[in-house]
Amino acid sequence: MSKSYTKSFYVLTSLFFTWGLITVLVDSLIPRLKDIFELSFFQAGLVQFAFFMAYGIISIPAGALLNKIGYKRGIILGLAVMGLGCLLFLPAASFRDFSLFMLGYFILASGMTVLQVAANPYVTVLGDERTAPSRLNLSQAFNSAGTTIAPILGSIFILSDNILSSAEIEALDHTAMNVYLSDEASAVQMPFLVLASGLILMALFVLRIKLPQLLSSSNKALSNYGKALKHKKLVLGVIGIFVYVGAEVGIGSYLVNYFFDMGLYSVVRESGVMMSIANALAWVFQFSIEGADEKALLGIFVTFYWGGAMIGRFVGSYLTKIYQPNRVLSVFALLAISMIVVSMLSDGLIAMWSILSVGLFNSIMFPTIFSIAIEDLGELKAQGSGLLCTAIAGGAFIPPLYGFFVDISGFKIAFAIILCCYVFILVYGRISTQLKVPRI
Repeated sequence: MSKSYTKSFYVLTSLFFTWGLITVLVDSLIPRLKDIFELSFFQAGLVQFAFFMAYGIISIPAGALLNKIGYKRGIILGLAVMGLGCLLFLPAASFRDFSLFMLGYFILASGMTVLQVAANPYVTVLGDERTAPSRLNLSQAFNSAGTTIAPILGSIFILSDNILSSAEIEALDHTAMNVYLSDEASAVQMPFLVLASGLILMALFVLRIKLPQLLSSSNKALSNYGKALKHKKLVLGVIGIFVYVGAEVGIGSYLVNYFFDMGLYSVVRESGVMMSIANALAWVFQFSIEGADEKALLGIFVTFYWGGAMIGRFVGSYLTKIYQPNRVLSVFALLAISMIVVSMLSDGLIAMWSILSVGLFNSIMFPTIFSIAIEDLGELKAQGSGLLCTAIAGGAFIPPLYGFFVDISGFKIAFAIILCCYVFILVYGRISTQLKVPRI
């Protein structure tokens, strides 16, 4: 990578960290909102529907917008919209309004969509195209650093207190009820107020720096989507991103509930090793898990799911340099399938650690699928990125579907939905090099 691109790479990588942190912090709200609004698992999955549906609606218009306003302005716009979405969590928490939460999620994700459509292809062209998968894996590793920290922050600031049912709240006297509702709102508001401030500062920082002009603009952005869709590798890559994000988010969203359903709270409490791990993670943020809600203790361990993705992406950045990326993708998909099957067929800590290890094998999937899918697109990269980011909407559909099957058949059987997703990724990795570039 040339020196002129190095600073740009650092700036973009910081953005990857930020949206990773926010995406998984949203996961921490799911068990809390499930308790506050007394939702079923399917209804709780609708939180992810509101968040990830933004990718399905906004990505293609975002690709067209970037062709007109440029990537730098697109990044600034994305950060500003994300900040607005975070600010909506303040009134949503104060009024205990589920619809406001959903609107806040959608706006937050809309800004993140613009950011992703701009940043992912930008990283792939900051150097030699042959090392694009390695470069994107490295940036995504810092995305995973954000997702690793988020579960700990979520456990401390969002899941740490006990949630009362509607009947228990109504039984409180007026003063106690006001105190409880105020404390509950503050637990949600403070993290997102800090994030909103940080996002606005980042937008101002990007405004002041220079980013190189790498991709030429086009006035035929929408018509070029038809040309992009003639690339079979891209089309299958879009499906690959859809099922990957759906599977990753489906697992991550329900991990706390899955552990709770298996009765792992008492198992963890009775294990000296597990409690030492939990206390060590909590100590980093000067937080005590003694007396915390059961879900807060279990939620701390979700950091290993996202932390595995971080480690895997640093390793994957090296592996995709020395081995064909599609082969690395196939091997990691096969290992993810194996760990899910182990969790389905076991209980206790074996089931817990095997499902957490899936995060390690998830690590290289998004950046590798993304890089493989757009490697032959040339000036159609903005359109390809828009289509691939549209596929992130898999996180809107697969988690509620998974939650629906959890409601009727339990977590173990419902994992069959997740397995199907990884089987497709395995097949895509095996056949992607055999797909020819169309003559246009």
